[in-house]
Amino acid sequence: MVGTGMVGRGTALGAVLLSLLAVPAQAASATTTASAAGNTHSPAAGKSPAPDLAGLQAVLREALAKGAPGAMARIEDQGTVYRATAGVADRATGRAISTEDRFRVGSVTKSFSSVVLLQLVDEGRLDLDTSVNTYLPGLLPDDRITVRHLLSHRRGLYDYTNDMFDKTVPGFESVRNKVFTYQELVDLSLAKPLGNQPGAAYAYSNTNFVVAGMLIEKLTGHTVHTEYRNRIIEPLKLRDTFYVHPDTALPGRYTRGYLRPDEAGAPLVDSTRQTVSWAQSAGAMISSARDLDTFFSALLRGRLISAAQLAQMQQWTPVNSVQGYGLGLRRRDLSCGVSVYGHTGTVQGYYTYAFTSKDGRRSVTAVANTSNNVDVLNTMARTLDAAFCGKQPAASTARSAAPVDRYEDIAPGIARH
Repeated sequence: MVGTGMVGRGTALGAVLLSLLAVPAQAASATTTASAAGNTHSPAAGKSPAPDLAGLQAVLREALAKGAPGAMARIEDQGTVYRATAGVADRATGRAISTEDRFRVGSVTKSFSSVVLLQLVDEGRLDLDTSVNTYLPGLLPDDRITVRHLLSHRRGLYDYTNDMFDKTVPGFESVRNKVFTYQELVDLSLAKPLGNQPGAAYAYSNTNFVVAGMLIEKLTGHTVHTEYRNRIIEPLKLRDTFYVHPDTALPGRYTRGYLRPDEAGAPLVDSTRQTVSWAQSAGAMISSARDLDTFFSALLRGRLISAAQLAQMQQWTPVNSVQGYGLGLRRRDLSCGVSVYGHTGTVQGYYTYAFTSKDGRRSVTAVANTSNNVDVLNTMARTLDAAFCGKQPAASTARSAAPVDRYEDIAPGIARH
């Protein structure tokens, strides 16, 4: 079993608590401390460079300096696990954050929803290029909107979270304990006109994956909870992955989430407990770094969907100069020329980056327990370069910085600071 050891604990609130470990996946008892010098050597010919653990440590420390109570990253690389942690999981107790902790994954849920739908394509129960209204009669205002348009964010329906979370904390508190139906969320979107023609340019919208959840439940006759469990969680033995909606508590050991208010200097809000009913199949799952590493590795290795559907999932719509979006899957092009595949996740109090290599052999999940803080969001993006590019020459430092992004996966039309 991987990663059974605890990462360092601390009691001083806000103290930087950092541990870098290399753990053979089949021999957890053989845990050793991995120094930065011992893991930045030049790789053998034909192999990927070793993760830059010193660089990873620096990114996590920077996230703390920019306002995150805690940050952590877990890399799994062909049987070896590297862990890095900084700061606290709980500001009240001072408990150190750990890569063993569970957390809310936000929009990483979208990749789970896409996998279920693509499995249904494999089973002949769904066609990507058929109108959504064929399966959900009368739901959408345009019969030209297809399932593919949903999963690639090219259908033009308004993202209702732009209105819901225009004011960050008041918006959150207004829905923290509320339970929505899927139809109620779709109705919030349909109160606004289409933003563009179906199949036009990429425009991220949580509404798309609310409808994806409706499709899953209509086609299977089961809840999304049941389909996630039967099709993904149990086959992959994901011991920390749950869909508890509409319950508000995270099971077991978890990192608490802290939402930053819009007002400068206002205290962080503990946003851990909520229904996440405003997101559901677009963002309500709970998981761990281990499970997300396992999930995306399995996905890119072809263990969850057929080769044909994996190819469909990787039909990229341009997002910007270094990103593409497939079917519930993101591609990010890193400073060293490597592309990685996975998803980002924002839910109140948590930022997640979960990505894997093209062959699924190296995966990283990085989490900071805050949100509404784009300085932290962009800082955490640099964990990908540290994980996949290895030690970079000083001359490449400027080139390796991720483009500044002022938008999150929730309320994606609202610029944050």
